[in-house]
Amino acid sequence: MRILDIGCGPGTITADLAALVPQGHVTGLDQAPDVLELARATAAERGVSNVSFAVGDVHALDYADGAFDVVHTHQVLQHITDPVQALREMRRVTAPGGLVAAREADFPASAWYPEDVQGLPEWRDLYVQVARANGGEPAAGRRLHVWARQAGFDPARVATSASTMCYSGPAQREWWGGLWADRIRVPPFSQLAVEGGHASAEDLERAAAAWRAWANEEDAWFVIMHGEILCRMP
Repeated sequence: MRILDIGCGPGTITADLAALVPQGHVTGLDQAPDVLELARATAAERGVSNVSFAVGDVHALDYADGAFDVVHTHQVLQHITDPVQALREMRRVTAPGGLVAAREADFPASAWYPEDVQGLPEWRDLYVQVARANGGEPAAGRRLHVWARQAGFDPARVATSASTMCYSGPAQREWWGGLWADRIRVPPFSQLAVEGGHASAEDLERAAAAWRAWANEEDAWFVIMHGEILCRMP
């Protein structure tokens, strides 16, 4: 089996896929050359050798028609300017009878506890504004099946589903809250937010403080909904 993992990042999912098809081959693709060194290190650490990595653009894949049995992407389509074109390309390089799989977050559908943590609703609104101003779609999860139809997939061959990521407990809330408290205050998010007129530096500090306050709550809980599609080629 030939698998293409688009937006592979540090290669954790790519290595998982490679372990599932020991007689096959997995290609990890990412736009950022630097992160591929991490991906190669991940594969070496896990002892998988049936994997390779390449730089590429999902909008214009440098592969022949039908080159792969499975084309997979995770948390990529929400960040790009033309997800329909990306899915067209994913469809093009998938062999007859093959699968195209995608999973994307739906940030506007996020929920948390305690519900009265001041600043988190403003953070969610700000994230949505900045993501859309940057050409992305933070509610990608609920749109995947529509994008697939627009990309030429037969709706009768597209299975839709949803799942969640949930963060709770001391270790998870410290990691998740800290991640967002840091991400809000540094580029590229901070630069896009301030230069785009979506927030001031003070607004970003308040949002970061809200995340730290959430992480310090003993009962803190946060969930993100994800949309998923599994498209079978004829």
